[in-house]
Amino acid sequence: MNCRSSTVDSLDTICFNTNMGRRADETDDVMTTPTAPTALQLMQLNSLPGLIQTEIEHLILRGELAVGERINESLLALRFGTSRGPVREALRALEECRLVRSEKNRGVFVREISVAEADEIYDIREVLDELIGRRLAQRATPLQIEGLKALLSEMDDATAKQDVNRYHALNLEFHDKLVDFAGNDRLSEVYRALTKELLLFRLRGLQNGGGFAVSNTEHKAVISAIASGDPERAGRQLRAHAASSRARMHKAVGVMAVTASRPTGAAGGGPPVLETDHGR
Repeated sequence: MNCRSSTVDSLDTICFNTNMGRRADETDDVMTTPTAPTALQLMQLNSLPGLIQTEIEHLILRGELAVGERINESLLALRFGTSRGPVREALRALEECRLVRSEKNRGVFVREISVAEADEIYDIREVLDELIGRRLAQRATPLQIEGLKALLSEMDDATAKQDVNRYHALNLEFHDKLVDFAGNDRLSEVYRALTKELLLFRLRGLQNGGGFAVSNTEHKAVISAIASGDPERAGRQLRAHAASSRARMHKAVGVMAVTASRPTGAAGGGPPVLETDHGR
C-alpha cells in the first residue's frame, strides 16, 4: 500500500460476507469453528486496507473530512463495515502520503500544509504540467480530446449552478485524465503523489480565490492548445494554468505572492499570460 491511486475505486467491490469483513463486535450464528481462509478471502484481506485508504482519501479531498479535523477510527470502521485494524493501517499509509498527521496520545488529524510548502510544490507542479502539456500535444487522440471537452461542458454546468463541490470533483477528474493521456506511468505516479497535498488548497482557491468561474476558461484554452498539436504552446498553456492556480491559492489564504523571487512567468515576475478561446 502506498501513495499511488488504488486500482479499485470503491469499497463496493469488496464483499463483506466473510469473517474477515465482520466487525470485532459481531458473531457468526452459523459457523462455530474457524476455517482456513480461501485464496479469495486472502486477496480481499490484503486489499481491504488499500481500498479503505482510497475511500478516506476521497473523503479528505472532497472536504468531507475537514483540514485539522480529528479522524475517528471507530466511526470510519462502522461506515466501512470492518474492524479498526484496516482503518488504522490505511491511516498509516495516508500519513506516508502526507495527507494526515499523527499526534501521540491525541490521534490522527487531517493535515494542512503551509503556504510555503504549497509554493514549493507548485514550483515543481508547473514544470511537470509543462511536460504533460507538451506530451499531450504530441499524443492525445481526437477521442481523448472529445472526452476532455465533455468534462469541460459538465464543469460549465456546475459553474452555472454554483456547485463548487461538483466542479471540484470534475476538476480533479480532468487533471487526472490529462496526466493519464500523457502516457508516462512514472510521470503519473510522481505527479499524483506531489499534487495530492495541493488539492485542499485548490478547493479553497475555487471557493475563495476567484477561480470558480475563471478556471474552466483556462481549461478550454489548454484543450485548444493541445488540439493544435503544438507542443510548445500546449506546454506553455498548461504551465500558465498551474501558475494561475497558485495565484488563486494565495488570494484564497490572503497571502501576497512574492513574485520577484519566483520567476515562473514572463519578465517582471508575474504569472504567464493565459490564452483565451478567442486567441492568444
